Amino acid sequence: MFAVIKTGGKQYKVAEGDTIVIEKLAAAAGDTVTFDSVLMLGEGAGVKVGAPTVAGASVTGEVAAEVRGPKLITRKKRQRQTYRRTIGHRQDLMEVTITSINADGKAPAKKAAAKKEAAPAVDAAPAAAEAPAAEAAAGGDNLKKLTGIGPALEKKLNGAGITTFAQIAALTEADIAKLEEELGLAGRFAKDGWVEQAKELAKDA
Repeated sequence: MFAVIKTGGKQYKVAEGDTIVIEKLAAAAGDTVTFDSVLMLGEGAGVKVGAPTVAGASVTGEVAAEVRGPKLITRKKRQRQTYRRTIGHRQDLMEVTITSINADGKAPAKKAAAKKEAAPAVDAAPAAAEAPAAEAAAGGDNLKKLTGIGPALEKKLNGAGITTFAQIAALTEADIAKLEEELGLAGRFAKDGWVEQAKELAKDA
């Protein structure tokens, strides 16, 4: 079965499984969108032509990705004047995969059910990612005692596995260079003297 739908001022002939590129809608990748403006619907001899749309028909699709169209260059010029303007534009588009064509306007519920089951896994991911850093920081030293280290920077160091003064005191130049590159701390170890401070604090501990 095929259908002809209208969206963004354009018409598209689609069938189940087709992927079309349309004007951007208010939806994100993975969302389900429904097209109610169905101009033609059917297969073979049983084709319905809308007046202007087929009553009760709809087409359902899933947003595969958000893309942008080719760059269009517009140039403006005024004769015998020094007026020149060059404007570039790329249209926001989205790829939609057609999942079903419904003659009665009722979309299948199986897609929505699959998304609801997958949602908890997405919500649980941030907590799982933060757990190792929290566990590492639990038995470590208070790195905020070092000059220039606040809560945010302490969390970064904990995430990299640095939780005690002894670990900082034992860092080699190669280790420091690697850490500074990974955490965006160029020159901070030498500038603030973290290694020397950590050695003193490690003795007190």
